[in-house]
Amino acid sequence: MDLVIVRGGGDIASGVVYRLYKSGYKIIVLEIAKPTSIRRKVSFSEAIYNKRVNIEGINGVLATEIHEISKIIEEGSIPIYIDEKGVAIEGFKPLAVVDSILAKVNLGTHREMAPITIGIGPGFEAGCDVDLVIESKRGHHLGKVIYEGKAEEDTGIPSETNGYRNERVLRSPADGVVKVFFEIGDYIKEGEKVCEVGNIEVTAQITGILRGMIKEGLTVYKGLKIGDIDPRGIKEYAFTISDKARAIGGGVLEGIRYLSSRL
Repeated sequence: MDLVIVRGGGDIASGVVYRLYKSGYKIIVLEIAKPTSIRRKVSFSEAIYNKRVNIEGINGVLATEIHEISKIIEEGSIPIYIDEKGVAIEGFKPLAVVDSILAKVNLGTHREMAPITIGIGPGFEAGCDVDLVIESKRGHHLGKVIYEGKAEEDTGIPSETNGYRNERVLRSPADGVVKVFFEIGDYIKEGEKVCEVGNIEVTAQITGILRGMIKEGLTVYKGLKIGDIDPRGIKEYAFTISDKARAIGGGVLEGIRYLSSRL
């Protein structure tokens, strides 16, 4: 039994999926109907909108019906299926369920879902609602497997890149629909208008590469993270899995292998 179900298909979840897939596990990704991923070029959630996505050589395919999932797996791809509540989990009887929604709270994952359950970041307690927790905060303990207790609390402060923190993050100035003027991977200068929410402009506070941008046409709320500018200016980083996602994926892989040996 080598099936792992991953709840969430954003960039961190996709780093987890990549590590597990490369290690021989079969994967199913469960997503919501309208994902708000920022780093869309490295998020399997994009299959919800585009039907297919390729991340570093791995294909993700939208399964519109539950019976399509097994066929997609047999073809060597990863099925992405809309199932916000995880209703399909019971029928597939996976070895492990990994909650990588990163909602900062537990949205319903529990230990009865599978022999192994893992939660990423704040909102979970190892040994209580899940078996293991993976640290998601950048720093010395990033990717650490927590066997008892919780991950560090979310500070709401972005991690530093080339001396920038909040300046590199684009947030919605109001509730409304997003209109985007640049593509992910574009070079943006400080002061340029990156997007609009309603009729309100969102301008770049720093110069760099647009590393992530929420899908145009989505309705967002004030304060939501909608974009990310990378001051390092390396275009490749917008199209490859991050060091953070790989580290967390390594922690998930360690946790599954450790608990599998004890089943």
